[in-house]
Amino acid sequence: MSSSDPGRYPFRPIIDRPAYDWPEGRRVAIYLGVNHEVFDFGGGLGAELAPSQNQPDVMNYAWRDYGNRVGAWRLFELFDRLELKTTALLNADVLDRCPGLAEACRDRGDEIAAHGGSNAKAQGKLGQEEERRLIADVTDRLAALGTRPTGWLGPWISESEVTPDLLKASGYRYVLDWAHDDQPTRMATEHGELLSIPYSQEINDLPAVIQRKQEADVFAGMIRDAVAQLLSEADRRPSVLGIALHPYIMGQAHRVPPLARVLTALREADDPRIWWTTAGAIADHVEANGLAA
Repeated sequence: MSSSDPGRYPFRPIIDRPAYDWPEGRRVAIYLGVNHEVFDFGGGLGAELAPSQNQPDVMNYAWRDYGNRVGAWRLFELFDRLELKTTALLNADVLDRCPGLAEACRDRGDEIAAHGGSNAKAQGKLGQEEERRLIADVTDRLAALGTRPTGWLGPWISESEVTPDLLKASGYRYVLDWAHDDQPTRMATEHGELLSIPYSQEINDLPAVIQRKQEADVFAGMIRDAVAQLLSEADRRPSVLGIALHPYIMGQAHRVPPLARVLTALREADDPRIWWTTAGAIADHVEANGLAA
């Protein structure tokens, strides 16, 4: 049975919210959400550079695997140069399939957030107990890196009717699945409130490059224009911009330079209204100060 309202959060327009600041009076919080993902060889879900002809789909599988073998490390070098920490959105299977990748995220000081087991499966199709076991397994495996994750992004933004309830019951503080706002919002669950931290489906390289067939210079321009617009609104309201990246897309050699140019320009401008942060730090600030709609 369908419904016009998910029942998780009330309608409240952006112009009718309490005013608040990010730390040190900043007004636009920007974080990089980097998706570190693995896929199945010979089946399963996965973005396609070109239509699959048969299984095993060597071309698309290998293209996606490039992100873990090469692209992620190229992006690490860029982020290190710009002194940027990220929110590392990790499939738990990365620990077994790509030794050293998750550890590199941890060692460079990135926030570790959960991104399901692998991106070959959509969790929204699971039964409730199976989904509960998946969340517990992913959480335990990522906690072995040293810190239990408190943020969740579902593979393919796939949720069941009870996903927010299960996440809250499992100790998660925030979810990134809901691209419905420019500010953190509070979502109702059976076990209390769960924060929704903005994660863009627009400033996101996968739909931009793969679905809309735009190239990296266009995507970089989207980042520049989005930041400019949010800064133009900063005197009226705080906001969050999550820049979503996939190493097998933006980690390609020809796409890093446009990304590097826009991020370098933003960093060098050193606008005092911008807070370069992580999704977890945004959740920390919201919880510590009783914020969010």
